[in-house]
Amino acid sequence: MAPTPGKEKLVKRIWHSIARLLCSGLLCTLYRVRAYGIKHVPRKGPVIILCNHQCYLDPMFVQSWVPRNFHFIARQSLWESKFLGALLNTVYVVPIKQGQGDIAAMRTIIAKLKAGNAVCLFPEGERTFDGMISDIKPGFGLISRKSNADVVPVVLEGAFECWPRTKKFPKLGKVVVSFGERITTEEIKRLGDREFAKFLTLRMREMHNELRLKTGRAPFDYPGQES
Repeated sequence: MAPTPGKEKLVKRIWHSIARLLCSGLLCTLYRVRAYGIKHVPRKGPVIILCNHQCYLDPMFVQSWVPRNFHFIARQSLWESKFLGALLNTVYVVPIKQGQGDIAAMRTIIAKLKAGNAVCLFPEGERTFDGMISDIKPGFGLISRKSNADVVPVVLEGAFECWPRTKKFPKLGKVVVSFGERITTEEIKRLGDREFAKFLTLRMREMHNELRLKTGRAPFDYPGQES
């Protein structure tokens, strides 16, 4: 007898929670992860987590000790591996076609948000080449408006040094995460999509430099900000 959809969802939720705790717990210990501002992530209801992208381990770093499950997206090519694809299907990951507008994936993300979930996205579109935050692409304001979900900006620091995209394997280090104050859907609607992208870019770069100063590193010389 095949399991019912409700039972499948329950099993997946339990497994995802266990996997999250195990992976995040192990990585947070190995990389001495410290998180600031977790209180800004609502315990329930739709929310979009927008984070800079420094290395492959970012999803687990940003999930860190947040007391709710995040849904993530991953490039569809990862499902070409039968083992990895089967593993990804057991957790909250949405496949997306890279380098093109994937309308079906966007609809799935919006549906996840409308169902009251937290969805984590990496708005730069790819891992950083130098540790800095590149310009955020427009489009995330639209997702917020369609789903009526607030946005929580998040910044990682230290993950790039642990695993830059030019290296095949990671090394141990220290990673810090900062969760910023929520940006409401009302404010996002007022700004419009392109202005929100500019606003988010500035906000995340400010947060990044604040985090670098906290860890004893020199701030980056971002455009439009004092060094």
